[in-house]
Amino acid sequence: MAKLERASFGSKLGVILATAGSAVGLGNIWRFPYMAGENGGAVFIIIYVFCILLLGIPCMISEFIIGRHGKSNTARAFRRMSGNSMWSVIGYMGVLTGFLITGYYAVVSGWCLEYIWASLFGKLQGNPEYVTSYFATFSQDPVKPIFWTFIIILTTFLIIEHGVRDGIERASKMLMPTLFILLLIIVVASCMLPNADKGIEFLFKPDFSKITGDVFLAALGQSFYSLSIAMGCICTYASYFSRHTNLTMSAVQIGIIDFIVAILAGLLIFPAAFSVGVSPDSGPSLIFITLPNVFQQAFGGNPTLGYVISLLFYALLSLAALTSLISLHEVSTAFLHEEMKITRKKAALMVSLATLVMGSVCSLSLGAWRYLELFGKSLFDLFDFVTGQLFLPLVGFLTCIFIGWFAPHKIVRNEFTNWGTLRNGAMFHFYLFLVKYICPLCILFIFLHQFGLL
Repeated sequence: MAKLERASFGSKLGVILATAGSAVGLGNIWRFPYMAGENGGAVFIIIYVFCILLLGIPCMISEFIIGRHGKSNTARAFRRMSGNSMWSVIGYMGVLTGFLITGYYAVVSGWCLEYIWASLFGKLQGNPEYVTSYFATFSQDPVKPIFWTFIIILTTFLIIEHGVRDGIERASKMLMPTLFILLLIIVVASCMLPNADKGIEFLFKPDFSKITGDVFLAALGQSFYSLSIAMGCICTYASYFSRHTNLTMSAVQIGIIDFIVAILAGLLIFPAAFSVGVSPDSGPSLIFITLPNVFQQAFGGNPTLGYVISLLFYALLSLAALTSLISLHEVSTAFLHEEMKITRKKAALMVSLATLVMGSVCSLSLGAWRYLELFGKSLFDLFDFVTGQLFLPLVGFLTCIFIGWFAPHKIVRNEFTNWGTLRNGAMFHFYLFLVKYICPLCILFIFLHQFGLL
């Protein structure tokens, strides 16, 4: 039987970059720009910042507290925190949610790799109709998406199997700075385009007449998803924190990084889109259908620059997808490693194989196996619906209820204040108020809004 030793991050920088890598992903670079585009640009961003403070950071601190106190996988951490197996159900739901998301997220991550390949060989250059049809043809292919899904899962496995310090932390220290450098390069190129000022104005000049209940709830939902709340990632990574890690400061720093990446993604996309007259509310198709045409038209006067920018963008997108996929994979790997008492490598291999099977089925459901539908949805869309609109709000809601009302008050306070060594006692009461009352209500509003009940 393998001897299990609890790993930990080796540095404060490792803590921040690894956890920020979990939060920074396609939700920032793909979802945030089209959500902002559909909901008024600057006014959405203002509300989004408010929601990060109101919902995102308190929820993240709650998962930090549970994870660090439990020093174990998400399911066991809830059990250790409560002393009651009933509450471990929330942890099991978090692990299941993370696992299911890993399956279809790996498919989308594979799409990013395909677009690197397509950009490298100039396949995204041509008339707009061809570029638009390229995604539909590729995503419905029975082989190519599965091949790229395999490649991204293999890459993730090779990182995860090396453990927390030599695998996750070392990879995060390389991937996150590279992600920022690529992002800044493309932002500068985008902002120098003709009429880019209109895109910048859309992003930063608020039109308060566009504030509606829908915009507020959309910003609430985006803050929840972009920080990887309720997927088990934050709780699992926190189990590798030291006793000296300032949980509140870490959550604030990660929230700031997450927000900066989202804003930079907006500065990347909107100036280029306005430069060629593309509507900022192009929706989910923005990244894989609209943007290739945008890059081609925006940099048409310099085809080489357009080629390089397109290649760098999809490399950026792939890095963001990989950092999040690593954290999602780790949720299930840590669970199997500790609960089944098997080696980390074996646990990671089991998760990788299961994810590959699940991802393959999800991919095929968009093409060759399109007939596989449940409740009128493809399996890919069903996984997205069940995790995003059911499990995430439910796990987040129950986590807040647990921390705010049922977890031992002394344990929560000790973890928050690092056993009294931090002078944030007053802040603790404010945090507890948010987790008891405000966060559950916000999550409930998100849940009801998704089903048209609010």
